[in-house]
Amino acid sequence: MPDNSKPNVNESAIIDKISTCVYQAVLDIQQKQPEWLNEKYRKVNWGDDKSQSIFLRRLQEELSNAADQKALLIKVRKFLSVLLVGSFFASAEFKPLMAKVRQLSQPETQPNGRVNTDSKQTESKFGTQESPKLESAIAPSVSQPNSIAILLLDAENLQLDVDTEKFLAEICSYPIQIKVAFANWRSMGKQDLEFHGRGYELIHVPQGKDSADFKMATVGSSIFVHYPNAREVLVCSSDNGITHLCNTLQTHGLTVYRVRKQGDAIVVLNSKTSQVQTHSLKALPEIPSLPELIVQLKGLIKEEQQNTGLQWIKLSRVANLFQTKYNLTISQVVSTHLPGKKSREIFSDYPIDFAIHQPTNQSPPYVTLFDISEVNKAESDRNDSTDDSQNAHTAAITSLEDLEKVLLTLMNELILNSASGYVSLEVIGTEFHRQYGQSINALIKDKLKFDGNLLKILQHFSSFKVLYKKGKWLVALAS
Repeated sequence: MPDNSKPNVNESAIIDKISTCVYQAVLDIQQKQPEWLNEKYRKVNWGDDKSQSIFLRRLQEELSNAADQKALLIKVRKFLSVLLVGSFFASAEFKPLMAKVRQLSQPETQPNGRVNTDSKQTESKFGTQESPKLESAIAPSVSQPNSIAILLLDAENLQLDVDTEKFLAEICSYPIQIKVAFANWRSMGKQDLEFHGRGYELIHVPQGKDSADFKMATVGSSIFVHYPNAREVLVCSSDNGITHLCNTLQTHGLTVYRVRKQGDAIVVLNSKTSQVQTHSLKALPEIPSLPELIVQLKGLIKEEQQNTGLQWIKLSRVANLFQTKYNLTISQVVSTHLPGKKSREIFSDYPIDFAIHQPTNQSPPYVTLFDISEVNKAESDRNDSTDDSQNAHTAAITSLEDLEKVLLTLMNELILNSASGYVSLEVIGTEFHRQYGQSINALIKDKLKFDGNLLKILQHFSSFKVLYKKGKWLVALAS
């Protein structure tokens, strides 16, 4: 075999032809599919003489060290992997390019079709018979011995957020190592930056209906060739045009997950098991704490009393109103904080706030708000005594430091029933009024002469942490 450091005339000619072929392919990619270039090489002017000279010289140096045709093809593939993103190697353009390189690496033939072997000095070391395993030898460098899943996304008609991606990852048996998104990115605003930041390879398609689907089908149909370790493919598109792609992948032994949007949910069909799984796109409502639940229920009952002129409201009506307004059932909240209890029991457990009445065992239960004005005089006198006690408590609050201690005690009681550690501002004010018989805002302004309200005072104190979320102020103890 000739010295690899000094290729003979025939080998040099082959290397020059292959280098020129690869250079022209990269130049075409920059002009037509620039997103296939790695970001650091997209701004290089590959068309000028200097860039061309550097490109050809470096590739020729690499190829001159190849021992045979198989090694040469691998070196071409590695050289391209430095310049181009992984999605190029799954595209329809990659295979013809390698076929062209393979053809150029064959030894020249005489008119009779025989290989030119007149002398050992002119015989090309690339003229060896192609290995039947060559296709796997030039598989993309991203392929690994471990099995993987691949995600293909038509970004023009289906959007996947981070939570949905996590849901899809949990469905798969193998890690999603490759994510490719297809779209006319010039019409997608800044979404290309977002997808790129989330690890997607981006493939640009021309404008037009179904262009993304068509390109995805073209690229996806050869995945099993370029990624032999792929075991699962997520085909994400709401269009029916990719059905053929799904069938093609399935016939080659891949598990295909057909991902589409239906209403407010992402629906995933496992082609192998026919199992369907769904993922809601609506944000799950936050479970309120028990004090928050009481405030919410009282507000609904009071509003319904004003609307209907009735004091006693059916318990079922209250439950329906709660579910409509908060997208939750009372049972969900109660079972979260008090496992084993029924939703009805929350009303009987808070007799200071609610009164329940059921005329007969066959009739539905009714609920009303407990009204202090309707108790008898003796009860009123007792409450007057309680008010005096409450006034005595508020009389002890003479400074901001006193109020901070009171609020700390109050918060420590309320967060016991809060899974998140936060309590709404409304609940704190209501609970203060219940325990002390006075509006906390009135106390702050009239007695403590503080220019502000409960929100301002909590933001003023370093013992508390205040944030605004989903339309309401929430308070927690500072860590």
